[in-house]
Amino acid sequence: MVVRVRCITDPACVWSWAVEPGVRSLMVEFGDELDWTFVMGGLSREFGGPEGLVPKWLDAAAESGMPTDPRSWFEGPIRSSYPACMAVKAAQEQGPGAAARYLRALREGIVALRRKLDTTEALVEEARGAGLDPARFRIDLSSHAIVEAFGKDLDEARDVPDVVRNADKVRCSEPMGEERVPFPTFRFEGEGGVHWTCGFRPHAAMREAAIAAGAVPSDEPRPDVAGALSRFGRMARPEVAAVCDLPGPRVDAALAQLALDWRVRPVPVGSDRLWEAA
Repeated sequence: MVVRVRCITDPACVWSWAVEPGVRSLMVEFGDELDWTFVMGGLSREFGGPEGLVPKWLDAAAESGMPTDPRSWFEGPIRSSYPACMAVKAAQEQGPGAAARYLRALREGIVALRRKLDTTEALVEEARGAGLDPARFRIDLSSHAIVEAFGKDLDEARDVPDVVRNADKVRCSEPMGEERVPFPTFRFEGEGGVHWTCGFRPHAAMREAAIAAGAVPSDEPRPDVAGALSRFGRMARPEVAAVCDLPGPRVDAALAQLALDWRVRPVPVGSDRLWEAA
């Protein structure tokens, strides 16, 4: 039986970016056993200054190995994550695959590539780059239905379950101070019941929750590095390691060889990089 996964997140959440290796590994290991839905939780209606944000980004990068570039908070920061959240809701009108690609594009743009993605034109351009129909996306983004859909997502994020409260994981959205679940929060529901992981958790904890809910790992072999990049597009080193189930040194060697063969190229992210097929 398929396990339904609801991921409560935000495109600008650096800790959601930090768990992308685990998310992508689950997608490969369990395949169609997991049915993903991404809920936009509204990290901040209005961000404060960089002094409170930059340390969190550096902590997330240090903990996960995922590249971040917090210089964006000094150069031209987004004022709110709400426009990006509503943009993901608009992308969902074009199907779950389109929405997942678009959410990933926003994560990369905001957290890694220093893009100011909080205006209509910038969000439409990201939709075009992610392979969505930009004209339809623009219409959906301006519709009242998308505002209502985002409102329902906000309600879900603010409906804090006992498992989160008992674990002392309750957080507050800025600047209103409304209680919410931590981002990311994963709710796995299947024949084995409902199981949660809250906040940044190791891949093993997410995998255990999926199996406890009833998901069965696939017998398919893990992809090689080139195959992983072909499937997912841009990837960071920790994502390649998780998806391909390889130790870091072997990932480095494989990426270096592919780069020498002109099959992949690096995308600079501060002092680190993402990788993409050439």
